[in-house]
Amino acid sequence: MTRRTKIGLGVGAVAALVAVVVVGSTRRGGDATPVRVEEVARADLVALVNGNGWIRPTRSVDVQSDIIGRVVELNVAEGDAVASGQLLLRIDPSQYEAASARARAAVSEARASEAQARANLLQAQRVLERSEGLAQSDANLISAQALEEARSTVEVQSAMHEASTHRVAQATAALREAQDALAKTVIRAPIDGIVTRLNVDVGETAIVGTMNNMGSLLLTISDLGVIEAVVKVDETDLPRIALGDSASVRIDAFPRRVFTGRVAEIAHSALNSPEQIALSGGQAQAVDFQVVIRLDEPPPTLRPDFSATADVVTDTREDVLAIPIIALTVRDAEDIETMPQETPEAAAAAAEFEDEEEVEGVFLVREGVARFVPVTVGIAGAEQFEVVRGIEAGDSVIAGPYQAIRNLSDGDAVRVLLEGTLEGQTASAQDES
Repeated sequence: MTRRTKIGLGVGAVAALVAVVVVGSTRRGGDATPVRVEEVARADLVALVNGNGWIRPTRSVDVQSDIIGRVVELNVAEGDAVASGQLLLRIDPSQYEAASARARAAVSEARASEAQARANLLQAQRVLERSEGLAQSDANLISAQALEEARSTVEVQSAMHEASTHRVAQATAALREAQDALAKTVIRAPIDGIVTRLNVDVGETAIVGTMNNMGSLLLTISDLGVIEAVVKVDETDLPRIALGDSASVRIDAFPRRVFTGRVAEIAHSALNSPEQIALSGGQAQAVDFQVVIRLDEPPPTLRPDFSATADVVTDTREDVLAIPIIALTVRDAEDIETMPQETPEAAAAAAEFEDEEEVEGVFLVREGVARFVPVTVGIAGAEQFEVVRGIEAGDSVIAGPYQAIRNLSDGDAVRVLLEGTLEGQTASAQDES
């Protein structure tokens, strides 16, 4: 017999036992429904939104290599504190030094060619000047063809000089590129922080990332001075959260400690877009949004990626009327219209729901009878609802069992169970006595 089958049989047996007890109790007590009653009182309520997530530093940098090469020197270990600019590791510079030397030689060669082209241009210009001088003094001293050849030679040498100038610029750019690649063989810390992840060792090869390949992540440096809890919140709860709301955070690694913080970021898009899920052919999922809570005074032993649970305080109420969450129920508005209301305030509350299909309310006990009273509720605490209007302090509201409240109708006879007893046990005790 599988575990699931055993659980199913166990749940069925318990349900059958409860049904027998309830039926027996009802028969012994007539048509009266056994209910549990609580007195409406004032309380302080806190509305919370819960979310699960993880811990992360506010600032964290993944260090990767911009060049390919073998790591020949590693100066840090995981957990080390580093300062911005500190040497972390070196990649074998041999091929990049050679490339830089070739580029430097190419620059020298290009400059020499440019100097020669400049000299040739100056010589051609002097020849042209002499030819033009002779032509001006006496046209018979130089032929028109020779004068034209001198002018053409100047134009050719000018173009060659310009080309050599561009070759110098090209070689200089190649030298800067080679020097930049050589400089990237030395990797330094981009920020102050702690080495929280080290994925490389001496002798391993660093790989450059591409569009489809992130490359090799060498190490991660995190600023652990400011820590955040990143939690997922359901879309129905997100509108209740505002920037600056206080929160309490529980971290699995610190079971006896509760951390405090405030909401620092609220996502504007879902973690898993329904459109993307539909395009990928996935099944519909709950839509969650990311909320970031910045912790107050995090301990130095806190580490990224710890599991966390957060309760965000979205609202508070002091000294307000409160009812158990289980006491609030819903009935059809058509049935509410025929229910007699005991007080003008209750009647006014019922009148507000004339155009509604369903009405929220509670059942009060009056002379052994359940009376449905529409109520207006405010915030929801952990176990209670705030009641804005509809009932008063001291009223006896039916607060269980759930099945009894679900099946009750206005005017049904009820029998109040003693506090601390199970359904039906009180009736049995009374019958036996």
